[in-house]
Amino acid sequence: MSLCLYPAIDVRNGRVVRLRQGDFARETRYELDPLRLATDFAAAGAQWMHLVDLDAARAGGYTLAPLLGALAATGLKVQTGGGVRREADVEALLEAGAARVVVGSLAVREPERVARWLERYGAERITLALDARRVASAWTLPVHGWTEGSGVDLEALIGFYRDTPLRHVLSTDIDRDGMLAGPNLDLYARLRALAPHWEVQASGGVRDAGDLRALEEIGVAGAVLGRTLLEGRVELAALVRAFATPRARSARADAPWRLPC
Repeated sequence: MSLCLYPAIDVRNGRVVRLRQGDFARETRYELDPLRLATDFAAAGAQWMHLVDLDAARAGGYTLAPLLGALAATGLKVQTGGGVRREADVEALLEAGAARVVVGSLAVREPERVARWLERYGAERITLALDARRVASAWTLPVHGWTEGSGVDLEALIGFYRDTPLRHVLSTDIDRDGMLAGPNLDLYARLRALAPHWEVQASGGVRDAGDLRALEEIGVAGAVLGRTLLEGRVELAALVRAFATPRARSARADAPWRLPC
């Protein structure tokens, strides 16, 4: 089992930011250029990156298409979302250079429509964001930038999507997002048990290589790295080397390791 790393850039009002627990009032700004940051990710050996339009996640209307197009020059494959409400949004992001489009709120509100998109565009072009918050004994699924309740239970929605072509699922424990408190292993183990054929990406709380190893051991396919990278708590190139396999190494001895994903 290998683990794919997704260094992440969240953009709000044109700036690189991180939110704590999805709260727009608890924002940390970073004086970093998104394109330069992505170039550094690629130089470190990353294959993928995760790009979020926070303005669109709350209000709709993706705003980062010019940046998405520029990112193609880095060689990274970009998984991106925020404000995807219509099929035209999916098409526009794919045409702008996205390798995968992340669908969140609509996947919760209108699963039948999103299932048709999976049939039309294929399982490799769409990632569902099933971002959850624990309320009593159930995992609920907030929508619209995590600002509104949906009344939908995570396990019930998994039951619906199990019978669709869905392959890639990103899940954030919202209460751990941006908190550097470690990932919720119980949540991801439960997702793996309910839908073992899905490629699950963990997001929220990842601090270091130890957290990544713990996720790898329970069969998680990928992990999103946000605040821990932006604040220099871990070195991406070192993580790439740690999680690369010998067959993934370049034939050139001086070339960077590449992740097998």
